[in-house]
Amino acid sequence: MKEYLKYLKGDRVIWIITLIMLAFSLVSVYSFVPILVKIEGGTPFKYLFKHFTYVVIAFVAMYWIHKKDSKYISQLSKFGFYLGIGLLLFTFFFGKEVNGAGRWIRVPFVGLTFQSSDFAKLALIIYVSRLMVKKKDLMNSWKEGFWPLMIPIFVICGLIVKDNFSTAAILFFICLLLLFLGKIPFGKIALVVSGGIVSLGIIIAIHKALPDLNLLPRYDTWENRISNSMEDSEENLMANAQALNAQLAIFSGGITGQGVGDGKLKEYLPEAYADFYYSSFVEEFGVIAAFILILMYLILLFRIMKIGLNSDNLFETYACLGIGILLLIQASVNMLVCTGVFPVTGQNMPLLAMGGSALIMTCVALGIVQSIAYKQTKSSDKEVVDPNSNAFTRK
Repeated sequence: MKEYLKYLKGDRVIWIITLIMLAFSLVSVYSFVPILVKIEGGTPFKYLFKHFTYVVIAFVAMYWIHKKDSKYISQLSKFGFYLGIGLLLFTFFFGKEVNGAGRWIRVPFVGLTFQSSDFAKLALIIYVSRLMVKKKDLMNSWKEGFWPLMIPIFVICGLIVKDNFSTAAILFFICLLLLFLGKIPFGKIALVVSGGIVSLGIIIAIHKALPDLNLLPRYDTWENRISNSMEDSEENLMANAQALNAQLAIFSGGITGQGVGDGKLKEYLPEAYADFYYSSFVEEFGVIAAFILILMYLILLFRIMKIGLNSDNLFETYACLGIGILLLIQASVNMLVCTGVFPVTGQNMPLLAMGGSALIMTCVALGIVQSIAYKQTKSSDKEVVDPNSNAFTRK
Protein backbone atom coordinates (compact mmCIF):
# COMPACT_ATOMS: atom_id res chain seq x y z
CA MET A 1 0.00 0.00 0.00
CA LYS A 2 2.81 2.40 0.88
CA GLU A 3 4.36 1.72 -2.53
CA TYR A 4 1.28 3.17 -4.24
CA LEU A 5 0.59 5.93 -1.71
CA LYS A 6 3.98 7.51 -2.42
CA TYR A 7 2.52 8.75 -5.72
CA LEU A 8 -0.42 10.34 -3.89
CA LYS A 9 0.68 13.54 -2.20
CA GLY A 10 -1.08 15.45 0.53
CA ASP A 11 -3.01 13.88 3.39
CA ARG A 12 -2.72 10.07 3.32
CA VAL A 13 -5.75 9.54 5.53
CA ILE A 14 -7.96 11.39 3.04
CA TRP A 15 -6.51 9.33 0.19
CA ILE A 16 -7.12 6.05 2.04
CA ILE A 17 -10.72 6.92 2.97
CA THR A 18 -11.44 8.14 -0.57
CA LEU A 19 -10.02 4.99 -2.16
CA ILE A 20 -11.89 2.72 0.26
CA MET A 21 -15.18 4.50 -0.42
CA LEU A 22 -14.70 4.53 -4.20
CA ALA A 23 -13.89 0.81 -4.20
CA PHE A 24 -16.80 0.02 -1.89
CA SER A 25 -19.16 2.06 -4.07
CA LEU A 26 -18.61 -0.46 -6.88
CA VAL A 27 -19.82 -3.29 -4.63
CA SER A 28 -22.79 -1.40 -3.22
CA VAL A 29 -23.96 0.08 -6.52
CA TYR A 30 -23.93 -3.37 -8.13
CA SER A 31 -26.01 -4.64 -5.21
CA PHE A 32 -28.43 -1.68 -5.01
CA VAL A 33 -29.52 -1.33 -8.68
CA PRO A 34 -32.14 -4.11 -9.06
CA ILE A 35 -34.93 -1.51 -8.94
CA LEU A 36 -33.22 0.44 -11.73
CA VAL A 37 -32.96 -2.74 -13.79
CA LYS A 38 -36.72 -3.26 -13.36
CA ILE A 39 -37.59 0.31 -14.31
CA GLU A 40 -35.14 1.05 -17.12
CA GLY A 41 -34.04 -2.42 -18.20
CA GLY A 42 -30.52 -3.67 -18.79
CA THR A 43 -28.43 -5.64 -16.34
CA PRO A 44 -26.68 -4.78 -13.06
CA PHE A 45 -23.35 -5.11 -14.88
CA LYS A 46 -24.40 -2.34 -17.28
CA TYR A 47 -24.87 0.11 -14.40
CA LEU A 48 -21.75 -1.16 -12.66
CA PHE A 49 -19.68 -0.45 -15.76
CA LYS A 50 -21.21 3.02 -16.07
CA HIS A 51 -20.45 3.76 -12.43
CA PHE A 52 -16.92 2.35 -12.82
CA THR A 53 -16.38 4.81 -15.68
CA TYR A 54 -17.36 7.69 -13.42
CA VAL A 55 -15.13 6.36 -10.62
CA VAL A 56 -12.13 6.32 -12.96
CA ILE A 57 -12.87 9.84 -14.22
CA ALA A 58 -13.36 11.09 -10.64
CA PHE A 59 -10.10 9.59 -9.39
CA VAL A 60 -8.11 10.91 -12.36
CA ALA A 61 -9.60 14.37 -11.80
CA MET A 62 -8.70 14.27 -8.10
CA TYR A 63 -5.16 13.09 -8.85
CA TRP A 64 -4.62 15.74 -11.54
CA ILE A 65 -5.92 18.62 -9.41
CA HIS A 66 -4.00 17.65 -6.28
CA LYS A 67 -0.75 18.20 -8.22
CA LYS A 68 -1.67 21.82 -8.99
CA ASP A 69 -0.78 24.79 -6.80
CA SER A 70 -3.81 26.10 -4.94
CA LYS A 71 -3.00 29.65 -6.07
CA TYR A 72 -4.12 28.68 -9.58
CA ILE A 73 -7.40 27.40 -8.18
CA SER A 74 -7.94 30.80 -6.57
CA GLN A 75 -7.06 32.60 -9.80
CA LEU A 76 -9.49 30.47 -11.83
CA SER A 77 -12.32 30.78 -9.31
CA LYS A 78 -13.94 33.71 -11.12
CA PHE A 79 -13.92 31.80 -14.40
CA GLY A 80 -15.41 28.79 -12.62
CA PHE A 81 -18.15 30.97 -11.14
CA TYR A 82 -19.21 32.36 -14.53
CA LEU A 83 -18.96 28.91 -16.10
CA GLY A 84 -21.27 27.65 -13.36
CA ILE A 85 -23.80 30.36 -14.23
CA GLY A 86 -23.53 29.44 -17.91
CA LEU A 87 -24.15 25.76 -17.20
CA LEU A 88 -27.14 26.54 -14.97
CA LEU A 89 -28.66 28.80 -17.61
CA PHE A 90 -28.11 26.17 -20.29
CA THR A 91 -29.78 23.60 -18.04
CA PHE A 92 -32.65 26.01 -17.39
CA PHE A 93 -33.50 26.17 -21.10
CA PHE A 94 -32.18 22.90 -22.52
CA GLY A 95 -31.77 20.58 -19.53
CA LYS A 96 -32.79 16.93 -19.62
CA GLU A 97 -35.73 16.27 -17.30
CA VAL A 98 -35.53 13.33 -14.89
CA ASN A 99 -38.19 12.63 -12.22
CA GLY A 100 -39.89 15.95 -12.99
CA ALA A 101 -36.75 18.05 -12.56
CA GLY A 102 -34.69 19.47 -15.41
CA ARG A 103 -31.31 19.34 -13.69
CA TRP A 104 -29.19 17.39 -16.15
CA ILE A 105 -27.14 18.07 -19.24
CA ARG A 106 -26.60 15.15 -21.58
CA VAL A 107 -22.99 14.85 -22.72
CA PRO A 108 -22.97 14.36 -26.53
CA PHE A 109 -21.78 11.08 -28.07
CA VAL A 110 -21.02 9.26 -24.78
CA GLY A 111 -24.55 8.97 -23.37
CA LEU A 112 -23.59 10.26 -19.92
CA THR A 113 -25.35 13.04 -17.98
CA PHE A 114 -24.00 15.88 -15.89
CA GLN A 115 -25.84 17.83 -13.20
CA SER A 116 -24.81 21.47 -13.55
CA SER A 117 -25.60 22.33 -9.92
CA ASP A 118 -22.85 19.93 -8.77
CA PHE A 119 -20.27 22.06 -10.56
CA ALA A 120 -21.91 25.37 -9.64
CA LYS A 121 -22.02 24.77 -5.89
CA LEU A 122 -18.30 23.96 -5.69
CA ALA A 123 -17.47 26.88 -7.98
CA LEU A 124 -19.48 29.22 -5.72
CA ILE A 125 -17.75 28.03 -2.54
CA ILE A 126 -14.32 28.56 -4.11
CA TYR A 127 -15.28 31.96 -5.54
CA VAL A 128 -16.79 33.17 -2.26
CA SER A 129 -13.63 32.02 -0.45
CA ARG A 130 -11.55 34.19 -2.78
CA LEU A 131 -13.88 37.20 -2.45
CA MET A 132 -13.77 36.96 1.34
CA VAL A 133 -10.01 37.38 1.21
CA LYS A 134 -10.26 40.35 -1.13
CA LYS A 135 -12.97 41.99 0.97
CA LYS A 136 -11.62 41.10 4.43
CA ASP A 137 -11.05 44.76 5.35
CA LEU A 138 -14.44 45.86 3.98
CA MET A 139 -16.77 43.46 5.77
CA ASN A 140 -18.60 46.24 7.60
CA SER A 141 -19.42 48.08 4.38
CA TRP A 142 -22.69 47.19 2.71
CA LYS A 143 -21.69 48.54 -0.68
CA GLU A 144 -18.04 47.53 -0.95
CA GLY A 145 -17.91 44.41 1.20
CA PHE A 146 -21.23 42.74 1.94
CA TRP A 147 -23.22 43.00 -1.30
CA PRO A 148 -20.32 42.00 -3.59
CA LEU A 149 -20.21 38.80 -1.52
CA MET A 150 -23.96 38.22 -1.42
CA ILE A 151 -24.80 38.84 -5.09
CA PRO A 152 -22.90 35.76 -6.40
CA ILE A 153 -24.60 33.66 -3.71
CA PHE A 154 -28.06 34.94 -4.70
CA VAL A 155 -27.38 34.34 -8.39
CA ILE A 156 -26.20 30.73 -8.09
CA CYS A 157 -28.74 29.71 -5.44
CA GLY A 158 -31.51 31.45 -7.36
CA LEU A 159 -30.73 29.49 -10.51
CA ILE A 160 -30.56 26.19 -8.60
CA VAL A 161 -33.68 26.59 -6.44
CA LYS A 162 -36.22 26.10 -9.23
CA ASP A 163 -35.41 22.42 -9.68
CA ASN A 164 -33.45 21.60 -6.53
CA PHE A 165 -34.59 23.43 -3.42
CA SER A 166 -32.58 21.28 -0.98
CA THR A 167 -29.29 21.89 -2.81
CA ALA A 168 -29.95 25.62 -3.01
CA ALA A 169 -30.84 25.79 0.70
CA ILE A 170 -27.76 23.80 1.75
CA LEU A 171 -25.47 25.90 -0.44
CA PHE A 172 -26.99 29.14 0.85
CA PHE A 173 -26.51 27.99 4.45
CA ILE A 174 -22.87 27.00 3.85
CA CYS A 175 -22.07 30.34 2.23
CA LEU A 176 -23.66 32.26 5.10
CA LEU A 177 -21.69 30.12 7.55
CA LEU A 178 -18.49 30.99 5.68
CA LEU A 179 -19.38 34.67 5.83
CA PHE A 180 -19.98 34.36 9.57
CA LEU A 181 -16.59 32.68 10.02
CA GLY A 182 -15.11 35.46 7.91
CA LYS A 183 -16.37 37.97 10.50
CA ILE A 184 -19.27 39.41 8.55
CA PRO A 185 -21.44 41.12 11.22
CA PHE A 186 -24.15 38.76 12.43
CA GLY A 187 -26.78 41.49 12.07
CA LYS A 188 -26.19 41.67 8.31
CA ILE A 189 -26.47 37.88 7.97
CA ALA A 190 -29.68 37.81 10.07
CA LEU A 191 -31.15 40.56 7.89
CA VAL A 192 -30.39 38.59 4.72
CA VAL A 193 -31.93 35.42 6.18
CA SER A 194 -35.06 37.34 7.18
CA GLY A 195 -35.26 38.96 3.77
CA GLY A 196 -34.81 35.59 2.08
CA ILE A 197 -37.64 34.05 4.07
CA VAL A 198 -39.96 36.97 3.27
CA SER A 199 -38.98 36.85 -0.43
CA LEU A 200 -39.62 33.11 -0.61
CA GLY A 201 -43.00 33.63 1.02
CA ILE A 202 -43.91 36.29 -1.56
CA ILE A 203 -42.82 34.04 -4.45
CA ILE A 204 -44.88 31.15 -3.07
CA ALA A 205 -47.90 33.44 -2.69
CA ILE A 206 -47.53 34.63 -6.29
CA HIS A 207 -47.10 31.04 -7.49
CA LYS A 208 -50.33 30.00 -5.76
CA ALA A 209 -52.24 33.08 -6.90
CA LEU A 210 -51.01 32.85 -10.51
CA PRO A 211 -50.21 29.17 -11.14
CA ASP A 212 -49.99 29.73 -14.91
CA LEU A 213 -46.72 31.63 -14.38
CA ASN A 214 -45.18 28.39 -13.08
CA LEU A 215 -42.61 30.27 -10.98
CA LEU A 216 -41.93 27.19 -8.87
CA PRO A 217 -42.58 24.12 -11.03
CA ARG A 218 -41.68 21.71 -8.21
CA TYR A 219 -43.53 23.51 -5.43
CA ASP A 220 -46.28 20.87 -5.22
CA THR A 221 -43.59 18.20 -4.83
CA TRP A 222 -41.93 20.14 -1.98
CA GLU A 223 -45.27 20.72 -0.26
CA ASN A 224 -46.32 17.07 -0.57
CA ARG A 225 -43.03 15.79 0.80
CA ILE A 226 -43.28 18.00 3.87
CA SER A 227 -46.95 17.24 4.54
CA ASN A 228 -46.43 13.50 3.98
CA SER A 229 -43.62 13.42 6.52
CA MET A 230 -45.66 15.29 9.15
CA GLU A 231 -49.11 13.68 8.85
CA ASP A 232 -50.01 10.06 9.47
CA SER A 233 -53.23 9.78 7.49
CA GLU A 234 -53.74 6.67 5.34
CA GLU A 235 -53.50 8.75 2.18
CA ASN A 236 -50.17 10.24 3.27
CA LEU A 237 -48.85 6.85 4.30
CA MET A 238 -49.42 5.58 0.77
CA ALA A 239 -47.84 8.68 -0.77
CA ASN A 240 -44.86 8.40 1.55
CA ALA A 241 -44.33 4.69 0.98
CA GLN A 242 -40.75 5.02 -0.21
CA ALA A 243 -39.70 6.91 2.94
CA LEU A 244 -41.42 4.31 5.13
CA ASN A 245 -39.71 1.50 3.21
CA ALA A 246 -36.41 3.27 3.79
CA GLN A 247 -36.98 3.26 7.55
CA LEU A 248 -38.12 -0.37 7.45
CA ALA A 249 -34.95 -1.29 5.55
CA ILE A 250 -32.84 0.22 8.33
CA PHE A 251 -34.86 -1.68 10.93
CA SER A 252 -34.52 -4.99 9.08
CA GLY A 253 -30.75 -4.56 8.76
CA GLY A 254 -30.19 -5.26 12.43
CA ILE A 255 -26.70 -5.34 13.92
CA THR A 256 -24.84 -7.14 11.14
CA GLY A 257 -27.15 -6.67 8.15
CA GLN A 258 -28.82 -9.08 5.72
CA GLY A 259 -25.62 -9.58 3.72
CA VAL A 260 -24.34 -8.27 0.40
CA GLY A 261 -27.02 -8.66 -2.26
CA ASP A 262 -29.54 -10.14 0.17
CA GLY A 263 -31.51 -6.99 0.99
CA LYS A 264 -35.15 -7.16 -0.06
CA LEU A 265 -36.57 -3.71 0.61
CA LYS A 266 -33.98 -2.06 -1.66
CA GLU A 267 -36.07 -3.43 -4.54
CA TYR A 268 -38.91 -1.11 -3.46
CA LEU A 269 -36.82 2.05 -3.07
CA PRO A 270 -36.73 4.00 -6.36
CA GLU A 271 -33.39 5.62 -5.45
CA ALA A 272 -31.82 2.83 -3.38
CA TYR A 273 -28.45 3.56 -5.02
CA ALA A 274 -28.61 7.35 -4.46
CA ASP A 275 -31.20 9.28 -2.43
CA PHE A 276 -31.91 6.26 -0.18
CA TYR A 277 -28.39 4.89 -0.19
CA TYR A 278 -28.05 4.87 3.59
CA SER A 279 -31.17 2.72 4.02
CA SER A 280 -29.92 0.14 1.52
CA PHE A 281 -26.49 0.22 3.16
CA VAL A 282 -27.83 -0.47 6.66
CA GLU A 283 -30.17 -3.17 5.39
CA GLU A 284 -27.31 -5.17 3.87
CA PHE A 285 -24.37 -4.25 6.12
CA GLY A 286 -25.99 -3.51 9.47
CA VAL A 287 -25.80 -0.93 12.23
CA ILE A 288 -22.16 -1.61 13.09
CA ALA A 289 -21.11 -0.86 9.52
CA ALA A 290 -23.32 2.24 9.61
CA PHE A 291 -21.43 3.58 12.62
CA ILE A 292 -18.13 2.86 10.86
CA LEU A 293 -19.41 4.77 7.82
CA ILE A 294 -20.36 7.77 9.98
CA LEU A 295 -16.95 7.63 11.65
CA MET A 296 -15.21 7.68 8.27
CA TYR A 297 -17.10 10.82 7.24
CA LEU A 298 -16.23 12.48 10.55
CA ILE A 299 -12.55 11.58 10.13
CA LEU A 300 -12.68 12.97 6.60
CA LEU A 301 -14.20 16.21 7.92
CA PHE A 302 -11.59 16.42 10.70
CA ARG A 303 -8.68 15.98 8.28
CA ILE A 304 -10.08 18.57 5.88
CA MET A 305 -10.65 21.06 8.70
CA LYS A 306 -7.16 20.42 10.03
CA ILE A 307 -5.62 21.14 6.63
CA GLY A 308 -7.61 24.36 6.33
CA LEU A 309 -6.80 25.61 9.81
CA ASN A 310 -3.11 24.77 9.41
CA SER A 311 -2.85 26.96 6.34
CA ASP A 312 -1.49 30.49 6.62
CA ASN A 313 -3.51 31.44 3.53
CA LEU A 314 -7.06 32.62 4.24
CA PHE A 315 -8.36 31.47 0.85
CA GLU A 316 -7.16 27.93 1.54
CA THR A 317 -8.74 28.00 5.00
CA TYR A 318 -12.13 29.15 3.73
CA ALA A 319 -12.07 26.71 0.79
CA CYS A 320 -11.32 23.74 3.06
CA LEU A 321 -14.00 24.76 5.57
CA GLY A 322 -16.59 25.13 2.82
CA ILE A 323 -15.73 21.80 1.17
CA GLY A 324 -15.65 19.92 4.47
CA ILE A 325 -19.00 21.30 5.62
CA LEU A 326 -20.56 20.60 2.21
CA LEU A 327 -19.53 16.93 2.26
CA LEU A 328 -20.69 16.40 5.83
CA ILE A 329 -24.06 18.09 5.29
CA GLN A 330 -24.76 16.05 2.16
CA ALA A 331 -24.01 12.81 3.98
CA SER A 332 -25.99 13.90 7.05
CA VAL A 333 -29.06 14.88 5.03
CA ASN A 334 -29.07 11.51 3.25
CA MET A 335 -28.97 9.74 6.62
CA LEU A 336 -31.64 11.99 8.15
CA VAL A 337 -33.96 11.47 5.18
CA CYS A 338 -33.54 7.70 5.35
CA THR A 339 -34.25 7.67 9.09
CA GLY A 340 -37.37 9.83 8.64
CA VAL A 341 -36.06 12.93 10.43
CA PHE A 342 -36.09 15.05 7.25
CA PRO A 343 -38.58 14.95 4.38
CA VAL A 344 -37.39 13.33 1.16
CA THR A 345 -34.78 15.36 -0.72
CA GLY A 346 -32.34 14.72 -3.56
CA GLN A 347 -29.08 14.51 -1.59
CA ASN A 348 -27.02 11.36 -2.08
CA MET A 349 -24.03 9.95 -0.19
CA PRO A 350 -20.71 11.54 -1.23
CA LEU A 351 -18.21 9.08 -2.76
CA LEU A 352 -20.60 6.12 -2.41
CA ALA A 353 -23.86 6.68 -4.27
CA MET A 354 -24.21 5.95 -7.94
CA GLY A 355 -23.89 9.11 -9.95
CA GLY A 356 -21.71 10.94 -12.36
CA SER A 357 -21.32 14.64 -11.78
CA ALA A 358 -21.81 14.38 -7.99
CA LEU A 359 -19.03 11.80 -7.69
CA ILE A 360 -16.69 13.67 -10.02
CA MET A 361 -17.17 17.03 -8.32
CA THR A 362 -16.74 15.47 -4.86
CA CYS A 363 -13.37 14.11 -5.97
CA VAL A 364 -12.49 17.46 -7.55
CA ALA A 365 -13.28 19.13 -4.22
CA LEU A 366 -11.09 16.63 -2.37
CA GLY A 367 -8.39 17.19 -4.99
CA ILE A 368 -8.42 20.88 -4.09
CA VAL A 369 -8.02 19.99 -0.41
CA GLN A 370 -5.16 17.64 -1.25
CA SER A 371 -3.52 20.37 -3.33
CA ILE A 372 -3.51 22.58 -0.25
CA ALA A 373 -2.23 19.72 1.91
CA TYR A 374 0.53 18.94 -0.61
CA LYS A 375 1.59 22.58 -0.57
CA GLN A 376 1.84 22.47 3.22
CA THR A 377 3.87 19.26 3.07
CA LYS A 378 6.33 20.77 0.60
CA SER A 379 6.71 23.86 2.78
CA SER A 380 7.38 21.79 5.90
CA ASP A 381 9.89 19.61 4.04
CA LYS A 382 11.95 22.70 3.24
CA GLU A 383 12.35 23.46 6.91
CA VAL A 384 14.55 21.51 9.34
CA VAL A 385 15.30 22.25 12.94
CA ASP A 386 18.88 23.29 13.71
CA PRO A 387 19.77 21.38 16.93
CA ASN A 388 22.13 24.18 17.96
CA SER A 389 19.54 26.91 17.88
CA ASN A 390 15.89 27.62 18.49
CA ALA A 391 15.32 28.82 14.95
CA PHE A 392 14.36 26.99 11.80
CA THR A 393 16.92 26.73 9.03
CA ARG A 394 16.06 25.96 5.42
CA LYS A 395 17.65 23.24 3.36
